[in-house]
Amino acid sequence: MTTLSERPVLDIVSDRNAFAAHQEKNLSAAVIEEMQRKINEAGVEYVYYMLPTIGSRVIAKMVPANHFKRNLEKGIAFHRTALADLQTDRFGNLIGGGIEAKEFVGLPDPETFAPLPWDTSVARVFCSAYEPPHLNEVGGRPLATDSRSLLKRAHAAFTERTGMEVRSGCEPEMTWTGPGMEVIKKPGSSPAYQVENLERMREVFKKLVTYSKALGLDMIEGDYEDDGQLELNWMYDRVELTADRLVTYRQICKQVARELGVHASFMPKPYTGSMGNGCHHNISLWKGDTNLLIDEGRVELHLSDIGRYAVGGMLEHAAGSMSIMASTVNSYKRFWDAGQFAPSAVNWGLDSRACMVRISSNGRMEYRLPDASVNPYLSHTLLIAAMEDGINKQTDPGKPLDDQVRGSAEPKFKPLPLTLGDAIDSLSADPYILNALPEQLGDIYTALKNDEWARYCGAVTDWDRAMYWETLP
Repeated sequence: MTTLSERPVLDIVSDRNAFAAHQEKNLSAAVIEEMQRKINEAGVEYVYYMLPTIGSRVIAKMVPANHFKRNLEKGIAFHRTALADLQTDRFGNLIGGGIEAKEFVGLPDPETFAPLPWDTSVARVFCSAYEPPHLNEVGGRPLATDSRSLLKRAHAAFTERTGMEVRSGCEPEMTWTGPGMEVIKKPGSSPAYQVENLERMREVFKKLVTYSKALGLDMIEGDYEDDGQLELNWMYDRVELTADRLVTYRQICKQVARELGVHASFMPKPYTGSMGNGCHHNISLWKGDTNLLIDEGRVELHLSDIGRYAVGGMLEHAAGSMSIMASTVNSYKRFWDAGQFAPSAVNWGLDSRACMVRISSNGRMEYRLPDASVNPYLSHTLLIAAMEDGINKQTDPGKPLDDQVRGSAEPKFKPLPLTLGDAIDSLSADPYILNALPEQLGDIYTALKNDEWARYCGAVTDWDRAMYWETLP
């Protein structure tokens, strides 16, 4: 079996015929007819042509809907650095190629077209990014910095090599503040699950569920978890669909906040002493209708050998993946605030929220490192790579953590980095994981995160003043 580390990364972005094949598919009579039908039925007048950035924001151009045929063929042009959030470094240099960087072309993926339920005169469609066809040598290739296309290709290649499909369900948590969002709780207790707090959030979750269902999310449950923190979940699916739905859900949350005059934040750690906003990834491996993680004959952990090896790969590459799973300076506050349900050790176990990987009795691996700021396309790409490595090498995950003992697992794997600076170093120190990303994407991501860490290290905060203004020497 060919392993990821044996393949040149360029394989996932080297197809110069990719643009033409996508274009030909877009221009089929059936696609054009279906797009026209959807536009007419909803009365769509404007379309957002959207792409997620490396930092998991969304960029878009608006085009009047009557030009949809032209856009199916020609796509939409963006400046190349838009996928790096048009971020400058501390010295004013535009990360990702500078002002002189060439444009790229986003070709729409018609199956993602959907009117926005809060204003059906506007629709959205996700795009896949390509090198402009006229460029010598690289023209027509998938753009290396398009994380959404990267996940689709990585998953397809994994399935081709292994015959397995990866499915995922995310648990996005976020914090809401504003009029009517005040928390009801007794001193020393948690407000989690209290119906009174859910009632205070009723207008929020009603709109969230309504809009989410209209945009194709099969909403299944939700609860109030901590001060102002709401978690709503939808049904699991193939990883690329789950990633698109998470990006869509974030857009919905921001819209609902605007409509209700409140604030919605995916900041990973809003308050000291309260739970951070996580985004646990619940992963399972399938062949057809068979979940390969379940071993019906095994009582302890109910986990098959393939599942154990996949967990082993997750644990082995946890440190190297950390800067993707916890992508901001603030992300690491989750791991320092003891007792707040964020894993700080590389371990696994059955139904234990003290573990980094929690094995559910219904056959899923809950990977608990990612937080609410995560780029789901990058996180799932790295999880696929880590699991495949574990399966190929039959990596033993070691003994599961005792449910009652936090952090007692044997130090079999590298410890988690607990600052963004250390996490960047850990990514560079794991060539296998780094190789799961196209070189250009990895370089830009590292540059973005190094700059973020440097800005933080150079900032004078309220904590500095409280600690040192009156107390030194």
